Amino acid sequence: MSDTDRPGTAQVPADPAAPAGRPLPAGAKPAFELGTGPGRVLVWFYGVFTVAAASRSIVQMIIDFDRAPLAYALSALAAVVYGFITYSLVRGGEKARRAALVCCAAELVGVLVVGAWTLAEPSAFPDATVWSDFGMGYLFIPVILPVTGMIWLRRARTA
Repeated sequence: MSDTDRPGTAQVPADPAAPAGRPLPAGAKPAFELGTGPGRVLVWFYGVFTVAAASRSIVQMIIDFDRAPLAYALSALAAVVYGFITYSLVRGGEKARRAALVCCAAELVGVLVVGAWTLAEPSAFPDATVWSDFGMGYLFIPVILPVTGMIWLRRARTA
């Protein structure tokens, strides 16, 4: 008879972040799944933006890199940030939550800096980036997404 089959021993749900089949220690809570509920919508948006920013920057870098290297490099950077946040949300767990929170904050700073820069000095950006004009070309989703992500990730900490 195993320990879990004995009367008086509680079944503890397995932690999805733990190796398969290992129960959590007594009193421990399973890892919060970042990609569930509203997090699923964030995963979808970040996934779409990863593909959009990556494909846009790759095409622009191949076809016309000399025209606006800063803009195209910033779009590639945005794709990397979006991809990392997507991965962290899907992976779940406290480390991934903290990493995604830091990346969302960095993304927001990037959107605000690049957005202000494109308005203050348009000649520096002969072509738009994902973050130009605070994401106006993408319905301002690039400025809304990190704020929403940070709210979700802070909520996930308390769950």
